[in-house]
Amino acid sequence: MNRFFQIYQYAVPAVLFPAGYVLWLQRFGGNHALACLVLSLPVVFGYVIPGIGTNYLKLWEFNTCVRVGRYRPHHGFVFGTAVSLFGLLCHDPGTNTVSFTGLLRAGFILGSVMAFWNWLYDTIAVKADFIRIHKPPHYHGVSTEAVIMEYAPILFGVFGFCYGIFVNLTYHYLFQLNQGQLYWPFLFWGNLSVLVMPVFVFCCFSLGKYGKFGIESILKGGER
Repeated sequence: MNRFFQIYQYAVPAVLFPAGYVLWLQRFGGNHALACLVLSLPVVFGYVIPGIGTNYLKLWEFNTCVRVGRYRPHHGFVFGTAVSLFGLLCHDPGTNTVSFTGLLRAGFILGSVMAFWNWLYDTIAVKADFIRIHKPPHYHGVSTEAVIMEYAPILFGVFGFCYGIFVNLTYHYLFQLNQGQLYWPFLFWGNLSVLVMPVFVFCCFSLGKYGKFGIESILKGGER
């Protein structure tokens, strides 16, 4: 299984990321700026949050040949490829709405998908020794699978919830209503929301359950 992940991490973004871009381009009527906008969120998230988690907080690491510290340099595109395709499949232009219930439905659907598939991916990857988790002290005695269940559904579920809402808002205001003046605010606030909200909710959950923020590694600052 480790061999599968070693191949997957290069083959999938090389083949499916361009395919995802083309599909989003078609969804937005050939508008390259909007296709780049919706793809930017998962790519930026995939670089910033795991990059901090691996190299700064030392919570986990990739067991692969090509690394920058504990982090694989192409991870943003690996994550971005999967998320962009899930986002495309979960977005229905025919029912796109910016009502409260419409946005809630869009967020819930993609959030549920992201929570499940990222939990499954991380569980299999850890068992295959492709990902190595350095469990925080308050997780001692807890199985690795249980640790993944603690963070994956919350972190990725909230990300998917925010992303699902963002896609609906982008499709409505920037594509259907052609309000181009909102492009840069959408780019800034959209990326900020997916970087802040998942981590904030996870830390609140961990603080309430364990009295810890959930970002403490067993590794010391100087350990490799």
